[in-house]
Amino acid sequence: MAEPAAGPRRRRINVGPGRALLLVYAVFALSASVRAGFQLVTKFSEAPLAYLLSALAAAIYVVATVALARGTETARRVALAAVSIEVIGVSAVGALSYAQPDDFPDATVWSHFGQGYGFIPVVLPILGLVWLIRAGRVS
Repeated sequence: MAEPAAGPRRRRINVGPGRALLLVYAVFALSASVRAGFQLVTKFSEAPLAYLLSALAAAIYVVATVALARGTETARRVALAAVSIEVIGVSAVGALSYAQPDDFPDATVWSHFGQGYGFIPVVLPILGLVWLIRAGRVS
């Protein structure tokens, strides 16, 4: 009986640099979720747009974290979609927070391109995209 032809091998996304990426995403998922939750509960009327966008960022971090933790090819695609949305979100919110500062009276995870988080929110999705694209290539 012949063995089935092996398909192209793919890198697991949650090993090596992927493990570090997973750790940073997990920290951001937790911190952004707690901050957004607090802002929505205690200050929503002060800046609803900013706090809803902060909650969206938290949700995207959670999706990326879960997908990275799963580590399958389908999860890689989900993570790739989440991180792509993250790039667009942090770019748009970062620019909007400078263009309309009155809408962002408090720092959110993506406002001012993540300045309150050491600009990690603007660098993280770029590193994530690089890793996820590399992990999807045939070894």
